[in-house]
Formats: sequence, C-alpha cells, structure tokens
Amino acid sequence: MSALRRFAVGSLGLAIIGALVPGSAVSAPPPEPVTNLQLATKALQGMTLEDKIGQMFVLFAYGPDASKPDARNTALYGVATPAEVVAKYKPGGWIYFNARDNVTSPTQLATYSNQLQAAALKTGLHLPLTIATDQEQGVVVRIGPPATQFGGNMAHGATRDTKDARTAAGITGRELKAMGIRQDYAPVADVNVNALNPVIGVRSFSSDPKLVSDMTVAQVRGYQEDAGIMATAKHFPGHGDTVDDSHNALPTINHTRAQWDAIDAPSFKAAIKAGIDSIMTAHIVVPSLDPSGDPATLSKPILTGVLRGELGFKGLVITDALEMAAVRAKYGDAEVAVRAIEAGADQLLLPPAPDVQFKAVVDAVKSGRISERQVNESVLRVLLMKLKNGVLFQPYVDPAKIATKVGTPASLATAQKIVDKSVTLVKNDAKALPLTKDPRKILVTGWGVTTTQSLANSLTKRGATTTVAQTGAAPTDAAIADAVSKAQANDVTVVLTQKAWDTKVVDPGAKQQKLVKDLLATGKTVIVVAVRDPYDIAYFTAAPTYLATYGYAAVSMESLAKVLYGEIAPTGKLPVDIPVAGDPATPLYKFGHGLSW
Repeated sequence: MSALRRFAVGSLGLAIIGALVPGSAVSAPPPEPVTNLQLATKALQGMTLEDKIGQMFVLFAYGPDASKPDARNTALYGVATPAEVVAKYKPGGWIYFNARDNVTSPTQLATYSNQLQAAALKTGLHLPLTIATDQEQGVVVRIGPPATQFGGNMAHGATRDTKDARTAAGITGRELKAMGIRQDYAPVADVNVNALNPVIGVRSFSSDPKLVSDMTVAQVRGYQEDAGIMATAKHFPGHGDTVDDSHNALPTINHTRAQWDAIDAPSFKAAIKAGIDSIMTAHIVVPSLDPSGDPATLSKPILTGVLRGELGFKGLVITDALEMAAVRAKYGDAEVAVRAIEAGADQLLLPPAPDVQFKAVVDAVKSGRISERQVNESVLRVLLMKLKNGVLFQPYVDPAKIATKVGTPASLATAQKIVDKSVTLVKNDAKALPLTKDPRKILVTGWGVTTTQSLANSLTKRGATTTVAQTGAAPTDAAIADAVSKAQANDVTVVLTQKAWDTKVVDPGAKQQKLVKDLLATGKTVIVVAVRDPYDIAYFTAAPTYLATYGYAAVSMESLAKVLYGEIAPTGKLPVDIPVAGDPATPLYKFGHGLSW
C-alpha cells in the first residue's frame, strides 16, 4: 500500500485497499478535515530518495501493450516491456505517442493505461502514474479518429469564440480521461508573432496577446473544470518568435524585457490566474530574462525567478522533452537533468539517457548540490496533482465504455459546428466562390495523402466528379507536370498548400510555390487553400482565390467543402497578420481580415 493510502486508512479507516486490484471497487477520496496537503505530506515521509526522484521523471515506452517486449525499450532502459520500465523507475508520469507505436485505438489505450497502472501499483511504492499526452488538436494530435478531432488553436483564434474553445477542450479532456489519460500537454500559450516560426505556427491561437490569453483561459477551464484533467500551458517563457525549431537547434528570442512583458507574458499570467495545474518549459534562450545563454529549461532566473517569483506560479513545472537537441546543445545529458531541477523544474520529461540522468539527480542530492528540501517540494506538487486529478483513488478506467464516451455522434457534430466557423476566405478576386450546384469535374491536388482524399470525398458527396493528384510537401517536377495536365482536363482545381513559405528543408516550400504558379498559368479556375499556416499566400500573390483552414483533418476539409459550395458563409477572421514575403513588418493582409458573402 502507498504511503498516501496507508495514511488514509490509518487516519480514517477507509477500505481503499481494493483499489490496488484491477477491476475492483474503488472508494472515494478521504473526506475532510484531512486535506490533500496533509495526505501528500504524510506520503512524502514514507518515501526513499530514489522513490522521490522517480516521481520527478516522466517516461514512455515503445509498443501498445505493457506486457509486450520491445527491443527498443531494452536499448533505452535495459528492460524490455513497459511494465518493467514502470517497475524499474517508479516514475511519477508517463506519456503516450502515436509515432512510438503506443496508439492503435481508444479502447486499446484504455487497456494499456490499466496495465501501466497495475504495474505501478505492484511496485513497493504503490503510486499510480499520471498518464499524459500531447492532444493539442489541429496539427498536433497523438490520438486520431475515432476520437473527436478539432481544428486546433489557430482555427479557434479565427473564430474568436472562447466558449467554443472551452467546449472543445472539455470534449477532448473527457475523452482522454476515458482512456486513462489525466494530463494533456495543452494548451499552447505561445503568441506566434513570427510568420517564419517553424515549430509553433498554427499551434498558437494568434499573434495577439489578448486573444491568446482569452483562448488559453477558456481551454484551461475546459480541461480542468469541465473534464477534470490537468492542463499544461506551454512553452514558457514563450516560443512564438523564433525561426529555429527547438527539436533540432537552440533558438534565441531577442525580445526586450518590455517586449516580453507585452507579448509573451500575458497568456501565461492569464493561465496562472485561471488556476493552471502545470506549465511546460521551452528550450529557448531569452537574453533579456537570463543573459547566461542557458535555455529557459535550465535557467534558474527564468523558472524560479520569473515564473515562480514574479508570476507567482504555485503549480507543477515540467520540462519540454529532454531528448530535444536544443536542451542538449550546451551540456551532457547528466548535467542537463541536474540543471533542470536546479533551475526549478519539478518533472523531467523524456530523458534520453534515463539511467545516467536518474543516477545524476540522486548523486546531486546526496552531494548537497540539490537540496532534499527542493526535491520534497517538487514531489509534493506531483502528489498533490495526483490527488487533484483523482488518479490516486481511481487509477483504472473501463475499456468497455469507450464507445459511449469517445467520438460520440454528439461530440463529432459539435466539433463540426465549431470548425465550420473557422474557415477564412482571404481572397475571392475572381468571384469563383461560392461554387454553384452544377455538376463539374474538380481536381484536388497538393499536399497530404489523407487530406486531399478527405476533401475529394466531401466534394464528391456534393455531386462533383473528383480526381486526386497528391504531390506532397516537395513535389517533383514530374508530379507538378502531372497535376498541371490533370488541371487542364478539369473544370476547377483545388490545390492544398502546407507551409509553402518554408524553404529551409530541401526547399519543399519553393516546390509547392512552383506547383501553385504552374497551375495558375493554365488559365483554369484554381482555388488555393492553406491547410496549415495561413502565410502561404505571400509567396503566390497572383492567386485570385485563397482560403485558410488552419488544419488538415477530415473535419476541416468538410468545413472547407461547405464553404466552397456556399452551404455556409465563411466567417473566420485572420488571427494573425500575413506579412509581405521578405518584409515581416509590412502586412499583406491584416489581423482581422476575412471575406464572406
């Protein structure tokens, strides 16, 4: 039995031992006057140093089943199964990734969550995990359909509707909770003021600090108050003005302190005022906040001085993934782990050298470099969040109920109505839109195997004869020629672009720009749609018809089809400025622009 449970039983005589057995009845949390703080403090007293350090780690494992061996786990952890990883480290948290073979379906995830919790409760510590994932919606999701999909943050920003943003977070949070996930690493609170930002973009609500703040608060309330899971505002102190991707390089944000106060800080202040449970750090250098050159994740002036001291944040501070290149650029992995805790982080996410980093933190505490008092404070926050989100007393979920809780007809219909409001008509110079109901042949080309087909399916439902010619992010000359040939044989071409402005990696954006320009040269009706960042129009200004959807899931393509055919009027307004190509200070289309009929 865990120290928390021993205390609850000893103090209040609650029969909660049954919660340790999968499928057994679970008692309610102990009533007042015993507080969560008292429970957590008592639990802390019964933990070894190694137990405490384990609670400061958030791990993952490869594969969709906790009992299934995977050689990749052996290489990383020295043990083969996810259950063995839990037993070895007794981590405080866990994270799911679709790209690491964790996700096959919501029902599978619910079963997997139960397996992991059973493994956690079999350790000597007997503490359930806080299982998390990045379900930001839009372009960053770990769990696809049949889970309910939304348009994402910038799509919400285009609607200006905070009520809908809260509703979306509530639905997402309740579905995650049904799968055993008690923490979402969302919402993104970054203010995307740089059109060339390669890593944030549409993950941000807007370039306007007030709009980002309002939307962030709405989603915090949706996740925490409506769904009862932990929200995580990210990426502090603000990742919205960078031209480098922190997965691959160490970005520097050159905002003055006054600029940071005006642009980056408001959304995090608003989240803190709204009671945000957790804040994730950014692997970025901000010289105006800390001139040392250390990334914020490793910066005591930023995490302890600004976030804790100036902003008064009392909740859980978790690092962004420590496997990312930006945080590993300056120090070795062992030193990174120690410095992150010294800076003020409570939990270390995705350590790339777990044995080395675990030992480094233990040794740092034993040597006095990190005080055990600081460790205790961090672990206390971890335990308090387990109590708050209910995982301590109800660690298990019912996979049999997934169909009644995840991707329900009501949730899907609500999502469609919300996304319908986001499509933004930026240009309609040729008055090509809305399309009439007359039969016509439509070519759907451009980026996205699934996305082009989803749009074609939606157009076919409306009587069009569709052809799909998917060209990818960096179309070859042959693919471009094929699309042009097909365009000449169709009445209308809809070309989907995805970050066509980005020419940094193998010049993919330039190839998309060529595709659009060659299609326009056919003289046929061409409708250009940016299905990710809205900034693409700056690179082919001759396009007479241009829309932005801010996302490329099927729900966004259905909304696009409705707009194309005039079933709904476009009501989305740009939540950012679209600058002139090569001139970021001059807007081509201003914040708030959006046409309709």
